[in-house]
Amino acid sequence: MNKQTSTLQNIFRLILAAFMLYAGISHLTFNRVDFQAQVPDWVPLSKDLVVVLSGYVEIALALGLAFWKSQRVNFGWALAAFFLLIFPGNIAQYLDGKDAFGALNSDRARLIRLFFQPVLIVWALWSAGSWADYRSKKDKDK
Repeated sequence: MNKQTSTLQNIFRLILAAFMLYAGISHLTFNRVDFQAQVPDWVPLSKDLVVVLSGYVEIALALGLAFWKSQRVNFGWALAAFFLLIFPGNIAQYLDGKDAFGALNSDRARLIRLFFQPVLIVWALWSAGSWADYRSKKDKDK
């Protein structure tokens, strides 16, 4: 990592890691059925398998983002890619009108939720210093 992250970035990185750890554990336990509502019908795997696997991925990304200092930039990119990869599930949940988590019980709530995915992507890239690292490497190449 070429550029050190600020205290504010580190705080937000740890908050995001805690959120991802919570989400990953909830995939495997108490929200398992609700997360299945996000798996599009066109995915050729069982919905439960997708939820379980994504839970393990979220836990791994959370732990890496929080504790693997030498790889934080890469974990930022990986988490941003993960958020991008699961976005079709959020779109499918909205289009199919599937309720989940108690709060996602209307088209309006599901639509509003879609606008948070880009925020999560930016959060991952900023808090891990991934975007700044990319920019500094790009500037060196000039």
